Amino acid sequence: MGQSPQNFETAFPDLYRRAYSAAFTILGRRAEAEDLAQEALARTYLRWEKVASYATPFVLRVTTNLVIDKLRRHTMARRLFTRPAADEESADRIDLQRALLRLPERQRNVVVLRYVCDLPESEVAIVLGCTIGTVKTHASRGLASLRRTLKPVQFMADQETEKRL
Repeated sequence: MGQSPQNFETAFPDLYRRAYSAAFTILGRRAEAEDLAQEALARTYLRWEKVASYATPFVLRVTTNLVIDKLRRHTMARRLFTRPAADEESADRIDLQRALLRLPERQRNVVVLRYVCDLPESEVAIVLGCTIGTVKTHASRGLASLRRTLKPVQFMADQETEKRL
């Protein structure tokens, strides 16, 4: 490990870009995504000597935890769930947020790190301190739950049926 603060400065642009991307993908709001990315990088800097060798997964885990904490807050949840959806994309994003919040914590962490942050299974396993097999199990169960909750295939099948009629 033994990385210097200079190495943090070198890694900062890529780490910030990935943290911002993960936060924005879930929240859909630029200002809040920027704030959470900055907070994640500040926390990373404080622990740089320990986390330098796995900085990207660490930053992404901190970011997703911050996003989830933000979504859990009562006032934020109320605002998210009661605002009218301006278009289909924001309605889909709200549905995804609700579905993610219903998942058990371990499944949610795996799904977000693996599919939202696009980390390989091996890095997700390192971040969560578990085996690759455990990551695969939680990913499979989490995705199955999301499929049941979100039911995208049924929606598309209904549209095609309507077109035929």
